[in-house]
Amino acid sequence: MNFEPSARSAALVDRARAFIAEHIDPVEPDYWRRVVAYQSHGDWRQWTNDPLLEDLKARAREAGLWNLFLPDAELGAGLSTLEYAPIAELTGRSLIAAEVFNCSAPDSGNMEVLYRYGSPAQKEQWLRPLLDGEIRSVFCMTEPDVASSDATNMEATALVDGDELVLNGRKWWSSGLGDPRAKVAIFMARTPSTERGRHGQHSMVLVPLDTPGVTITRMLPVLGTFDAPHGHGEVAFDGVRVPLDNVIAGLGRGFEIAQGRLGPGRIHHCMRCVGAAERALELMIDRGMTRTAFGKPLLNLGGNRERVADARVAIDQARLLTLFAAWKMDQVGALAALTEISAIKVVAPNMLQRVVDDAIQIFGGAGLSSDTPLAAMLIAARSLRLADGPDEVHKGMIARLELMKRGFAK
Repeated sequence: MNFEPSARSAALVDRARAFIAEHIDPVEPDYWRRVVAYQSHGDWRQWTNDPLLEDLKARAREAGLWNLFLPDAELGAGLSTLEYAPIAELTGRSLIAAEVFNCSAPDSGNMEVLYRYGSPAQKEQWLRPLLDGEIRSVFCMTEPDVASSDATNMEATALVDGDELVLNGRKWWSSGLGDPRAKVAIFMARTPSTERGRHGQHSMVLVPLDTPGVTITRMLPVLGTFDAPHGHGEVAFDGVRVPLDNVIAGLGRGFEIAQGRLGPGRIHHCMRCVGAAERALELMIDRGMTRTAFGKPLLNLGGNRERVADARVAIDQARLLTLFAAWKMDQVGALAALTEISAIKVVAPNMLQRVVDDAIQIFGGAGLSSDTPLAAMLIAARSLRLADGPDEVHKGMIARLELMKRGFAK
């Protein structure tokens, strides 16, 4: 196996790095100060999009740094998962770069779903404006009243009534729901059938957010912050009616689509974790060597140098494991790389959480504020230990596959 970036991937990494240094790094601190100052409340109806972000997106698209995640040479960059991985790492160093390049969740995952499973009409109506950055989207899977670590617990329903579906249920942690540009949700719900097995009882449905019966009830604070103007919302579907044609790929294929959506997405998340950890380590070193206490630089006190060494080892381990998972997924597909994908989903967010926590300790009180990106990175790391499956579920998957290798039943 060879993790060396292809020439095309390396060239895109260089161009993305230069773009971030020239256009994003100089303005990002002011951008977040404005967001914190004006949109730190939970009333998403007052949230707005900063014109700066739209300007950066226009520049990125003009520079050819657009939809880099999509493995299609016409609609995206045509990169494999492994080729895109170092670009995802680079965007993880910034809190806005992924969106600037139109490569941010949940849109990237939803675009993957429509690209791989959508009908021609669905692609024209929803994929095209998402690819163009004209709208944003939401993924509605997690529910407030059940243990969502077992997705078969899902209570929301999508029942066939003639040539329509009737949707009922409550979803929460629907990321991006507060964004004024969010226009469509992918709604996963039970479509009961006696003819299909346990994992054939659910479907994914496209739901325009202005459909009667769709009601956003609140934005959920994440460790006290609302992540404006993106937001993570709770939304009710009460007797919502949509055409049967809004089903993606067919009834009962929800779990199949979910695996296709989450496989590449987990690679992207984990590589962004690696990039964020690299940035946190740099901030930690710079702060620790220029700030003095008791007559010494902070990094020369206590075991702080060991923390730097531990961070370097952990970051490199997480990177190599994630690149291996990306390589294997490209070679044999997501289902044959379940162990590796679950492993990185455990390793990368935990690694980022530890590295950022150590960096915050070096920064002291400043690390807890919005004056640095560290607090936001910590929130992201802790959230990712739950998003796309909690640590325990992924560890359970790894253990089950290991036992099966030795001939033991599930």
